[in-house]
Parts: sequence; C-alpha cells; structure tokens
Amino acid sequence: MASAIGGLSGPASGSSVASVGPEAETPSLFDDDAGGNANGDDPAVWVHPSDSRRSVVIATAKQGGLYVYDLDGRQVQHLAAPAAPGPDDEPGRFNNVDVTYGFGGRDLAIVSDRGRDTLRVYAVSGGRLTDVTDPAAPFVFNTTQEQVDDAETAYGLAAWKDATGTYALVSRRHRTSVALVRLLARPGGTIGYQRVRTLDLPASFTLPDGTSWTPCLEPGEQPQVEGMVVDQDKDVLYAAQEDVGIWRVRADLTGTPVLIDRVREYGVPGSYDPATDECTPGADPGYGGRHLAADAEGLTLYYREDGKGYLLASSQGDSTFAVYRREGSNAHLGQFRVGEDDGIDGVEHSDGSTVLNVPLGDFDEGLFVAHDGANAPADGDRENTNFKLTGWGDIAGELDLDVDTDGWDPRG
Repeated sequence: MASAIGGLSGPASGSSVASVGPEAETPSLFDDDAGGNANGDDPAVWVHPSDSRRSVVIATAKQGGLYVYDLDGRQVQHLAAPAAPGPDDEPGRFNNVDVTYGFGGRDLAIVSDRGRDTLRVYAVSGGRLTDVTDPAAPFVFNTTQEQVDDAETAYGLAAWKDATGTYALVSRRHRTSVALVRLLARPGGTIGYQRVRTLDLPASFTLPDGTSWTPCLEPGEQPQVEGMVVDQDKDVLYAAQEDVGIWRVRADLTGTPVLIDRVREYGVPGSYDPATDECTPGADPGYGGRHLAADAEGLTLYYREDGKGYLLASSQGDSTFAVYRREGSNAHLGQFRVGEDDGIDGVEHSDGSTVLNVPLGDFDEGLFVAHDGANAPADGDRENTNFKLTGWGDIAGELDLDVDTDGWDPRG
C-alpha cells in the first residue's frame, strides 16, 4: 500500500545537540546465560499514591523478564518471564511495558510478551508487582501455538484509559499492524483482554518524485512499529515506525494516520545482502527528515497544566532524543543527549524511555528514564544494557523548555 506524506515538521538548520548528565543508573543487565539472558529495553514509572519517594521504575529485559528499581536505581524486585509451554516453543520475552491506574481499584503494569504473543498484567501495590494475568488470556495476533512459534508476535505497547475502559495499543513485530486491546476483569481477580480492532500502517510510500519506496529489510519483513505513547488527555496515539518516522492517529485507531516526522533515511533505496544480513544504501534523494536517525524508537510525553507539553522520541541511530510540541502540528523544538557525568556513562542506542512531570523523591522537577543499549564499563564481549535516570529540570534548562509539576495527575 502506498501513502503520500503530509503534515511534516520542517528541517532543522544549524541546530546543536544539548547534553545532560544522568543522576542515577540501574545495575548492568547481561544478555547471556550467566546474566539470565537479560537485555534491557523499555522502562515505565509507577507513582506511589502518597509518598513519591517510594515510586519505582519498572523495566523489561526481554527473556530476563521484568526488573523493578527504586529512584536511586537499586533493584528491588525481579519477575521472570514465563517458561516455554513446550520443549520446541519460545519462552516468554518481555518487550515493552506501560503503567495504568485505577483498573477496578488497582494499578497495573502491562507488558508485551513477544515470545508468547500475549500480554502479561501485573498489579502494583507499594512498589511490588504481582502477576494477575488470566491463565486463559488469548494470543494477541495469532490463533495457535504453532503460529506463534513461526509468526510475528506482540511487540510494542502503550496503555490508554478513557471513559469506556482501559486499553493497550499493541504493535506486531515485523509487520505494520497496531491492535487496540481492551482489558477485562476475570474471575479470581485475574485480568484478561480482547482485541477490538487493528490498524495497518503503510509498508511502502510514494515519494515527491512519484516513485514508490519501501524500506530495505530482510525478505518477508515490513517496517515495524515499536515505540508508542498515548496522549491521555487528547486520546491520541503516537507510534514510531522504526525505518519511517512518527505517526499520529486517534487512540481508538479510527481516522487517518498523519506522519509528523520522518527519519533521515526516509526514501533512501537499499539492497539486502543475505551474506551480511545488512542493507547497502543507495544514493540519498533528500526526502528524509532532519531530527531522527533510524531507528525511530521510544516515545514519551511530558504534560503541562495548560494542555501543552512535549513529545520526546529516541533517535536511536545517533543516540539523541528529539523534542516536539505536544500540540498543533508537533513542531520540532530541539535535540538532546544523555551524556557521561560524575562517573555514570551516557545513553547510547536507546530503545524505550519515559518522562514524568510529577516530583519523584529527589527528582523534584520530574524524571526522565532511558534505556542505555551500550552500558559501560564493558565486561569483555558481554552485551551490557541498563537504564539511566535524569532530572527533567536539567533537560528543560538546556533546551529552554518548561518545568510544570502541576501539569498532569497520572492517576487521573
């Protein structure tokens, strides 16, 4: 399917990248047998109802499951991913996580399990998580275990709550699909879900010169979505299609998606080399954006009291974060990176991130948490990831953005 592109933000000219330092980090996660095959990906923050100092960061580690950290970055809980249902099946592999409040009086962390094509649901109380997933919860995109083992599964995730219920927006790995899934109370205090509808974003695009372009990927793959966030006040979903850019669409997946920014590589032809498992790019026709280097990854929103605020996006290819206006046409406002400071290394190749405007313990002007895909110091050849905690006030000061600690109540 081809798509003409409109509503794009203008290119930056002569812009510089600000650098801010992290104030805390979590322990190293190692993606090998000795490290429990833990590979960090996506964080969320649960806000304690009465004592912000007891709020926690909840983070996915793929086959390593879920890790829970305090605001100093110390681990306080670990929950394993589910085992494989059979000897030839995939084990659980947690990809993305988000938090929602007040579902039947309980706060929940919702996780996409890409190994099992399911959602896992955890009740959060006092900063501790308890699995409350309905044992009969269905697959999100497939219908049989055989399909799950051979097909594309649940990948990115964002929670959404409105007057009609509590939902998760779930993307499908290696496909352009995003599904709207409604959470349902089940017997015994468990929580299940039901898919409501699915939206397929474009897989190919009509360029300004009239030619058609498809991002270069492995044969059979489509340009997938992972990073997503829902504007809870405006009922708008932002979805990062990794090799394309950022889309804006109604959270109920009705209406027409608008591409608000493109990756720099947009429109660049490429040829896939099976020997190297890489794409060789051709000549750049100059149709790409200026603020995102593929992959476009984690998205998160900073809320202001006046209904305005900021959309933040991980530009994974150059290890920076782009900042856009939350309102209007989502104009680009600036770029920053989380750099090395006071003995803590910076953030590189970030997947997921989250920001909150509310005061949280020592982060009295809000908190930004980002996955670091290349944590240091290195330990030989072991893949080393973790999460960095940075004060929002430092980011706002560098980019002349607002600090508004009254801007949003995450509990509604």
